Amino acid sequence: MSIHPETAPGRQRALDLRGLISASVAATVWLAALPASAQQADATVELTGDLTFEPASLTIEAGETVEWRNVSDLPHTVTADPDIASDPDHVELPEGAEAFDSGFLQSGDVYRRTFDVPGEYRYFCIPHEGAGMVATLTVE
Repeated sequence: MSIHPETAPGRQRALDLRGLISASVAATVWLAALPASAQQADATVELTGDLTFEPASLTIEAGETVEWRNVSDLPHTVTADPDIASDPDHVELPEGAEAFDSGFLQSGDVYRRTFDVPGEYRYFCIPHEGAGMVATLTVE
């Protein structure tokens, strides 16, 4: 029995890898083509291993983007959804603002959100809400 070189198992793995590399390059080119506002944040908040948002209080202008970075080894969330909060005092949204949730951010992950509705936002981390991982954002 002979194996044709084009269908050999090693050849298929090489083709699969080449496809993965091509997809990765395409994604990188696509990200580089995004407008600067989509790539850069106006303010940054770090999610820490001490179960805090740093800074815990932040003020931005309407239309600006905040970036949250998980700089710890623990998974965190950035959540302002009263339906998810254990304590309703941990969530505040201005009238007309939509609830939001980053989903779980692993170490090194980033979540960005642009805020257009002025007012006070209070948000929390789902797994560390009971430990007091709560912060405030003021949009002017």
